[in-house]
Amino acid sequence: MPRKKRAEGTRAPNGASSIYLGKDDKWHGRVTMGIRDDGNPDRRHVKRKTEAEVIDAVRELERQRDSGRVRKAGRGLTVEQWLTHWVENIAAPTVRLTTMVGYRASVYKHLIPSIGAHRLDKLQPEHLEVAYQTILRKGLKPSTAHLAHRTVRAALNEAVRRRHITENPARIAKAPRVEEEEIVPFSREEARRLITAAGEIRNGARFIIALSLGLRRGEALGLKWSDVTITWKHGCARGEACRRKLTAGECPARRGSGTITVRRSIQQLNWQHGCTPDKPCGHEHGAYCPERFGGGLVVGEVKSRAGRRVIGLPRPVIEALEAHRVQQTDEREVAADLWEGGEWVFATPIGRPTHPTPDNRAWKALLRLAGVRNARLHDARHTAATVLLELKVPLPAVMELMGWSNAAVAKRYMHVNTELVTSVAEQVGAHMWADPDDEDQEDDGPEGALVPA
Repeated sequence: MPRKKRAEGTRAPNGASSIYLGKDDKWHGRVTMGIRDDGNPDRRHVKRKTEAEVIDAVRELERQRDSGRVRKAGRGLTVEQWLTHWVENIAAPTVRLTTMVGYRASVYKHLIPSIGAHRLDKLQPEHLEVAYQTILRKGLKPSTAHLAHRTVRAALNEAVRRRHITENPARIAKAPRVEEEEIVPFSREEARRLITAAGEIRNGARFIIALSLGLRRGEALGLKWSDVTITWKHGCARGEACRRKLTAGECPARRGSGTITVRRSIQQLNWQHGCTPDKPCGHEHGAYCPERFGGGLVVGEVKSRAGRRVIGLPRPVIEALEAHRVQQTDEREVAADLWEGGEWVFATPIGRPTHPTPDNRAWKALLRLAGVRNARLHDARHTAATVLLELKVPLPAVMELMGWSNAAVAKRYMHVNTELVTSVAEQVGAHMWADPDDEDQEDDGPEGALVPA
């Protein structure tokens, strides 16, 4: 027989949890969770059909209180309200523009239509898993569903931090598995052919930088001459005679050193439709909408601390940049009053920043000119990372040069090339299956160490 009220003389002290059977024949529980913003006690109420159920609910509230996982008092937000606030007011001021494109697409195209009506504090992992499957049933790629998963996880992490919810269901939900694309960097011979061909085309130094320094497309196109520092010193044996006639930069045996500072990035954002559902423009793509907004070429400062970095320049890169500067000076004289300034390192013939689309066309043309297989421009960045790996540059230094914020990202970019794999395999074979009669005649190195041939 369940108890209906506390025995006489056993009144609970102030602030203690209470459980009782109400006049509605339901069991009620009340738990003091803390103090509200107005200074009054934050007293939470739960109601269940049985005493056992309300006891469990009260104990769960007490566990949340004791562990500091108490959500804010008051009626909770909907998922739509929180996602909208998060993407526009929390994420937008702090993340890269290209990241925001993905965030907004996930929030407005996929997450809000699927789970936006749920109460934020009632959202379950199963709701998210259904949303992911809805994306896949539309015929979209698993990477789209995975981006939605990462987006909602980031948004709910912030909701937990602000005590709107106590746990993040996205940490429990299973996102669709995305097979990581294997990127094959250019071989040493391919890279050399590309660098040689780049010396024959306009703005070729831009691709030399991509292959040797691994700058992202937006970072390279965002360089200004004020970001480039080059210093020349006399390298001649008869320094005094040379110095009287020539500057250090004119010295035939000059020695150069230099750096580039990555400060900004140029991005191409997709245009969004500005028309309304009741008066659509009739065009499929937002770029053709008369009321389009949010797109175009955007120049922005590099957001992350890791992205803002100083990179030393190898001597051949310095030479390429110097030759490029001379070529650009000639173009500036030809353009005369049409030159639009801006001091971009890799500019159009009239001084404007280079658009990513023609930059990509120039890259494809370079591949054909060099007789190298078709590949993305971003694979040049993988190549630069692989070279650093082969040179045994310490991982912290590689991360600094490439602008990575964590080692997990670094592992995705680093590849052991086929030449190195073959070399190691040959050494293993020679070491393990060597003829005993030949051991006195051949030396595998100190203690038989495996070293690249």
